[in-house]
Amino acid sequence: MSGIWPGETQCVAMLTFDVDGVSSWLWRDPNFAKFPSLMSMAEYGPAVAAPRILDMLDDHGIKASFYVPGYVAETHVDLVEDIARRGHEVGHHGYMHEPPGYLDPEQEREILEKGINILQGITGEAPTGYRSPSWELSEVSVDLLSSHGFTYDSSLMGDDAPYVLNPADPDKRLVEVPVHWGLDDAPNFVYAPAANRVGPMRNPDEVFGAWAAEFEGLYRYGRAFNLTMHPQYIGRPGRLLMLEKLISHIRTFPNVEFMRVCDVAEMWRAE
Repeated sequence: MSGIWPGETQCVAMLTFDVDGVSSWLWRDPNFAKFPSLMSMAEYGPAVAAPRILDMLDDHGIKASFYVPGYVAETHVDLVEDIARRGHEVGHHGYMHEPPGYLDPEQEREILEKGINILQGITGEAPTGYRSPSWELSEVSVDLLSSHGFTYDSSLMGDDAPYVLNPADPDKRLVEVPVHWGLDDAPNFVYAPAANRVGPMRNPDEVFGAWAAEFEGLYRYGRAFNLTMHPQYIGRPGRLLMLEKLISHIRTFPNVEFMRVCDVAEMWRAE
């Protein structure tokens, strides 16, 4: 063992993509459907950027994790099939990007089961990984996920390496593969005046610097680099070139493994 990872591995890098499409905007306000420019910008993600990202991952020999809301999966069946066919993970991300923290327990259960059925119907396999929309779980989310056969959640921020939720209760045990806002493209790139999201758009070099620094710190401490991206944002051509530059930078460090989140979670559960 080298630290927390098997063998000589020093750090694990996970590239993950939340394929929100229009769902995140429509959850916030169904009236956003009346704004064609906003909708087209969101639709760019699954329609244009995601296939480009899949080709880029093939070029670099990397398997990634894609979290797909049920509504987006229903309206982009070919994309979800292609993600699974290329060996990537298809994870659960709500139906219409509903944060569980805003739902009552019955709504949350219904949406969870609806998403499972949609993804299983397309890929032939039930998802084993879950990422909550907007990274907001409810107080019953962990119990619901464990009771519905999930291996892991990727929504919390209590560590910078995987950890186990409810370790003393085998029936409720769940692996947490944590995230952080500092490793998310949305705070850096979202600009949507119609939705009152007008934060400054960072240039790709600035974001590269922040992400590279975070990777270097996590590498030094032997932890996990879990990068969250959205095709409609990271998939713009200049930003995607930055992501390729980051991949190349990561690969200059010895003993780094690129892995799907589901494989990290299975490793952690086995250990």
